[in-house]
Amino acid sequence: MSHSSKRTTITAAINKALRLPVLLRLYDKTAHFIFPLLRRLISKSIRFMDSILYYNEDDDLYSTPFDHSFLPPSFSDPGESIFLVPFRWWKEAVCGGGVVDGASGVGGVLYNATVQLNVAGKYRDNDDDNFIGVFGDSEVLVAMSRQEESGISGEEADSGGEGDLALVSEWMFFSALKWHYDIKDVESLLREEGSAYDLFSSQIRLSYVRETRQLVIKISQKDNEVEFAKARSIFCAKCGVLQVWDFSGQTNQLFVADKNSYMGSGQSDEEIILELQIYGLSSTIRDEERRNDDMAVEQSWVDEPSSSSSPRMNGSVDKGNLFSRVPPPFAFNSSFYGPGALGLTGLYNLGNTCFMNSAIQCLVHTSKLVDYFLGNFRKDLNYENPLGMNGKLAIAFGDLLRKLWTPGATPVSPRMFKSTISSFAPRFSGYNQHDSQEFLSFLLDGLHEDLNRVKMKPYIETQDDDSRPDEEVADEYWKNHLCRNDSVIVDLCQGQYRSMLVCPVCKKLSTTFDPFMYLSLPLPSSTLRKMTLTVLSCDGTTLPHPVVITVPDDGTFKDLVVALGEACSLRHNETFLIAEIFNNSILRVLEDPDDSLGLIRDNDQLVAYILPTEMDGSPLVVFMHQEEEKSFIHSSSSFKKFGIPLVTRISDFSKGSEIHKEFLKLLNPFILPVEESLNDASRKRAHEDEELEDTVPDGSANSNNETENDLDAHCSFEYYVENGKSHSNWSKIEMDEPVPIPIPKLNEQIDIIVSWPEKSIQEYDTSILSMLPEVYRTTFTSKWNQDSISLYKCVDAFLKEEPLGPDDMWYCPNCKEHRQAIKKLDLWRLPEILVIHLKRFSYTRFFKNKLEAFVDFPIDDFDLSNYVIPKNNMPCHRYKLYAVSNHYGGLGGGHYTAFAKHGLDRWFEFDDGRVFAVTEEQIKTQAAYVLFYKRI
Repeated sequence: MSHSSKRTTITAAINKALRLPVLLRLYDKTAHFIFPLLRRLISKSIRFMDSILYYNEDDDLYSTPFDHSFLPPSFSDPGESIFLVPFRWWKEAVCGGGVVDGASGVGGVLYNATVQLNVAGKYRDNDDDNFIGVFGDSEVLVAMSRQEESGISGEEADSGGEGDLALVSEWMFFSALKWHYDIKDVESLLREEGSAYDLFSSQIRLSYVRETRQLVIKISQKDNEVEFAKARSIFCAKCGVLQVWDFSGQTNQLFVADKNSYMGSGQSDEEIILELQIYGLSSTIRDEERRNDDMAVEQSWVDEPSSSSSPRMNGSVDKGNLFSRVPPPFAFNSSFYGPGALGLTGLYNLGNTCFMNSAIQCLVHTSKLVDYFLGNFRKDLNYENPLGMNGKLAIAFGDLLRKLWTPGATPVSPRMFKSTISSFAPRFSGYNQHDSQEFLSFLLDGLHEDLNRVKMKPYIETQDDDSRPDEEVADEYWKNHLCRNDSVIVDLCQGQYRSMLVCPVCKKLSTTFDPFMYLSLPLPSSTLRKMTLTVLSCDGTTLPHPVVITVPDDGTFKDLVVALGEACSLRHNETFLIAEIFNNSILRVLEDPDDSLGLIRDNDQLVAYILPTEMDGSPLVVFMHQEEEKSFIHSSSSFKKFGIPLVTRISDFSKGSEIHKEFLKLLNPFILPVEESLNDASRKRAHEDEELEDTVPDGSANSNNETENDLDAHCSFEYYVENGKSHSNWSKIEMDEPVPIPIPKLNEQIDIIVSWPEKSIQEYDTSILSMLPEVYRTTFTSKWNQDSISLYKCVDAFLKEEPLGPDDMWYCPNCKEHRQAIKKLDLWRLPEILVIHLKRFSYTRFFKNKLEAFVDFPIDDFDLSNYVIPKNNMPCHRYKLYAVSNHYGGLGGGHYTAFAKHGLDRWFEFDDGRVFAVTEEQIKTQAAYVLFYKRI
């Protein structure tokens, strides 16, 4: 069911309830009483249902997308709201330097305002003649007469009456609010009563009286059913003339319009309807009394005479050029830590948008970025940049940031922001999971282009840098970069590194200096992976035995061979043949030394065969075992494979007896001891089989024939050349005949099936053949016992020399050919805000993987002084952590959260709409993905 239909259903249910007979009988006496009450009840019910219907706490794997009809169809600029604040509160911020961008030099217009309360009607109970209250459309009229223009100076900091008010623009309000929040004792601020820091929205009607040259503000109970009592108490609390200062510059447009005859007397009367945000003006009515204000008004207000006349309204005004008509953008209820806590506001999960919420929370707790977007960031909007988004992304982000820093705000739904960014980056549309770092990269690039102060980017040609010092070349590169890129993102987040390429042939050196927005650091040998392999010698001297080795988790097959050779003390005339065993057969042989070990799963079974190097090039013979399996139900038999295949190299295939000799040689370690279940005849036969190759009597043809006859008589194994899966295609090997195979090729693999009779199974220990451990058996605690990696090690891995990949060859200007050059990076210039991306996700042609290694990153002192090349006249290279984007779970799912250090000097976790305090010890986890540092 869509949200609109749900709201209709709720309203219809309440309307149906109004038709009850009991309510109808009360209508005559309480009509004016019941309808304001019901309007308030409906409004609050719908707000409550909205919070339930909109909120989505499901994780990313099971979250249900919202109806697309709720998404805004297109971007709409919310504009700048107008705020009404105490004059003293505003002046303190201006004189304290909290409002920048020249606000202290902007003149304020002083108005003398007279306030009049009009009451439309009264209602009394006829039975007992007791007064109940005032009902109908009461209204407050504020007539403002312009007096003078004046700026704010330090000497005037104490001027202004206690009840004087100030009209300020949205960016002025948030700048002053942040100044008060930062400068005062925040803990005491949080303990203040909520009413002192109340922020609410009131709808007003603004008109201009031409004859008296007055601005008239009308606040009616009809337009403000819930907040009318607050607005009335603010304007009517002070007797006499009320002084209102306008620093927003908006009201002056009405007088300019009058001078230009935009308000001719021939035009009809017209009012401007706009939302006025009111902050910090303590109400004279207590909170518990305020709940009854929609039903009753204190007797002192009733006794005032009702004026039948009001100021005459002549002329009309141009709505488009005056105050921004903004719908109520905020839900002003309660925040995490009370009305004084700013920035501790969650973001609703719209359906797999935790990646976006995590990145946003890290950015909106970047202090200088917060000050910038709370201030007058619109002055830097670049509507003409073809690489930008016409300022829409910056406006959407600024609006979202201000909502998150609004006093007393509840969790915010970032629908307009998501819709805006999806319109420019379709990959972020819909409700699929995405990478928070990828999203962050796009957002920072987009904000930079939208706020780029360079309107026309000049063409700059790079000069040859062969003979000049690096310092001069680096400064020139950076200057050229700033000529085309100048924004708050560049000021805060961009640094510079040196990139050197060396040709491996002619040693040509190429040096460039490139900007960076963040550092993507690899996790070097993040975890030493333990692997178990079964080692089997092919000379018939030892039984198979497991060997445990330790290799880099991101290593290659070459690392495995080296570690295994050290563990087995492999001789110079021996080599490994490592194979994966599946269903008692060799599934594949690991041959490519550059293959990633990630291709080997923990539940795979690997056997390392030790072969002599002198036989390299001879055909590889693989013996696979099978035994007869009888079925008592069908009175038939079948064959099944068992055990580890045995491997050797054979060059003589002239007779089947050669195959038999080699197989018996491989079986020699598996012979059972005499005391175990072997009878004398079996032992004798086994002994004779073992010594067949050594039994060559002095030379006659008759003796040779006799030996071959004995071999044939005592050979109980049957051998077949496997030509396919079907048994009918197998070729039986006869002892005195050539092996039925074509002429073998170099290194060809020949698969032979050995059929074991029952008596041979009792003579050999076949259980050892069947004991094949897995590469790694996971235990409950194994994943948490991995070695940790220092963040400095990640920086070392990022800056180390490495050859370019085969797909990324460099064209050498000397050789005139593409070369696999050696690349070396060095840090040259570090930004004020350093964003570090930990490359936990790896991708190949065959698989995806996430590295769950624990990275030990500094919190209070991340010192990069030893990594920056220029040592003189450079700013501090020590950093302090203030935010972390976390990813829990694996690929294709998981969940993102954020840690952020708030102005309270405490850490908080932002889990979509939930915000809660955490200790500093809880910040370091295996889930850390993107780290945010600021310069100390």
